[in-house]
Amino acid sequence: MSEYKNLLVTQDGFVATVQLNRPKALNALNLELMTELVDCLEARDQDVDVRAIVLTGSEKAFAAGADIKEMADATAIEMLTRDQFTRWDRIRKLKKPLIAAVSGFALGGGCELMMHCDIIIASETARIGQPEILIGVMPGAGGTQRLTRAVGKALAMEMVLTGRHITAEEALKAGLVNRVVPQEFYLEEAQRIAREIAEQPPVAVRLAKEAILKSFDTTIETGLEYERKNFYLLFASHDMREGMNAFIEKRKAEWKGK
Repeated sequence: MSEYKNLLVTQDGFVATVQLNRPKALNALNLELMTELVDCLEARDQDVDVRAIVLTGSEKAFAAGADIKEMADATAIEMLTRDQFTRWDRIRKLKKPLIAAVSGFALGGGCELMMHCDIIIASETARIGQPEILIGVMPGAGGTQRLTRAVGKALAMEMVLTGRHITAEEALKAGLVNRVVPQEFYLEEAQRIAREIAEQPPVAVRLAKEAILKSFDTTIETGLEYERKNFYLLFASHDMREGMNAFIEKRKAEWKGK
């Protein structure tokens, strides 16, 4: 029996797969699910036997949005006190690569959760959007910021102000997802990429991810300085010595993650 009510968790080698599991609600992101999800992801982030994490839903829905029933009668002060978005900040701070495998609906909070991931593999059936405007609100878990950075002002404005969903192919052309594959292969492809990442030196992967994310919230000068410091730091790692020696000796490196 799973230790989580709303998640299914499996592991294959160094890759953990976390599946949202509220099928009757199309994986709507209620507070209970989000609490479990953050705890689960942080536990895998701290597990030395996990080097990459795949996050997925069902073929019908990655996540169809937030659970509106939990918010419909809330006041502004209740929402402020609930402070539900602190959970999202914790996902943003995960150190290990997070790969999204998206099929069906990724709407509202589902789209925002998808955009918290580092790499996104979409099924041909994926339908992606920020339709909060249709119920009288707007994105609140980073949708206006991450979507604009990913696809540009024009498309972000259209999606957020009209609530229009875009197809997987539109998302690919806009740079929102990494690739689009047939529905029967979307999870398999995400796990394949996760395995490929998991085969790389873990410390270098962590610092490279940090440097890429830093580029979104700083100047090019500060970002370059951050990158160089991380580059130099890797020369203190065992894996750097192993990797370079393996290259010189024409053999496969054996990473220790330190």
